[in-house]
Amino acid sequence: MNMQQTVNHLTDRILSRQVTQVITANPIMVMSALESPEYMAMMKRAELVVPDGTGVVWAAKHVGNPVAERVPGFELLHHLLRVGESQGWKVYLLGSSPEIVRETYDRLRAQFPKVSFVGYRDGFFGASEDAEVIRAIRETNPDLLFVARGADTQEPWIARYKQELNVPLIMGVGGSFDVISGKTKRAPAAFQKLHLEWFYRLLKEPTRYKRMLALPKFAVKVLRDKENVQKG
Repeated sequence: MNMQQTVNHLTDRILSRQVTQVITANPIMVMSALESPEYMAMMKRAELVVPDGTGVVWAAKHVGNPVAERVPGFELLHHLLRVGESQGWKVYLLGSSPEIVRETYDRLRAQFPKVSFVGYRDGFFGASEDAEVIRAIRETNPDLLFVARGADTQEPWIARYKQELNVPLIMGVGGSFDVISGKTKRAPAAFQKLHLEWFYRLLKEPTRYKRMLALPKFAVKVLRDKENVQKG
């Protein structure tokens, strides 16, 4: 689906109160899934996986089954909030540091005044606090829950607790809170046009290089295993 079809589909699911986990897939997630059967199973159980990373879009085209277009999680979040203004949806924000999630909460409330932002909490909590976090979210009864936690915990945490949370739409949004809060800047339009947002992030955050090592591995695997990419 393209962006608008994705928004329409998710709007229908929210209105019908169907619990939906959205995974915004990138090559690093795909490589994690190939290396971990548990992560692969978790991704397959998600109600919707969208092609966030440009590498995923390239791979789909290379193997002869192109996607309609890239659906970046950052933009999907904003599209859903625009719909939320007309629907009066309630939104909860979970993740990042206390300062960043608070600033994100304040900025989104100002940008989307007709959306009810019903709560927020930082992402620094362990398994012993999961029940408390879930209870706090359920008490606000949100329509949308955006989660910005570490790459290794974000999607698995959502998958584990999505039925207990009982929120119609739950989406991992990675570093989106960092951008919305102003802590970091999104890649300039020139980098976006050239599909080099990953390179811009690497320039700004050199410590990401270990994670970025998955990108060439992903490209080599797609090129080498073209015939088997979509099997299994």
